[in-house]
Amino acid sequence: MRVLVVEDERRLAVALQRGLQSEGFSVDVATDGTQGLWMATEHDYDLIVLDIMLPGLNGYRVCAKLRAAGNESGILMLTAKDGEYDEAEALDTGADDFLSKPFSYLVLVARLRALGRRTGRRRPQVMRFGDLLLDPARHSCSRGGTEIRLTAREFAVLEYLARRCGEVVPKRDILEQVWDSAFDGDPNVVEVHVSAVRRKIDAPFGRTAVETVRGAGYRLAADGG
Repeated sequence: MRVLVVEDERRLAVALQRGLQSEGFSVDVATDGTQGLWMATEHDYDLIVLDIMLPGLNGYRVCAKLRAAGNESGILMLTAKDGEYDEAEALDTGADDFLSKPFSYLVLVARLRALGRRTGRRRPQVMRFGDLLLDPARHSCSRGGTEIRLTAREFAVLEYLARRCGEVVPKRDILEQVWDSAFDGDPNVVEVHVSAVRRKIDAPFGRTAVETVRGAGYRLAADGG
């Protein structure tokens, strides 16, 4: 899932970005409300972690503007405040969940996964491509009933290809969605992870679900190869 963190405490924002990336999320960061609103409008995010006390526009206003524009991303609000009035205001402006600082990182991740399952853009929970099954909600993959263990990043790569099944997906799209829009490392990291996915979902079963379209990108076959 692609996540936007809108948090003006830079150390916390960076810590959340790194932690969520290690869990397999693709994470972008905005450090004020105006930037957060622009990014959430210009890009397609599954989940938004939104601080309430932000420079520019506060979290309440960002949330209200997104909902007024028809944005359906799952929104989890963070605040240093506590109390039922703050929680009620967050939910009344369109947030899906609320977490007060200081918070447990494990609880944050669990709530984001639960929120992703609930909001999920009405996507089917289990995707089937021939005998290849992918269940994003359970983070599981199997082929012909045989469980396949994927790392968080491998799963994210396969899931993104699955969401665009049959399409040729450019490497740059995978970088932006599975890593983040500011990724400045070696773009060959995509090839490394695609190769790892192939070794696990294709090679042992004599299949070719993940195709390379030379000079264009990768494609997941609708029939599972």
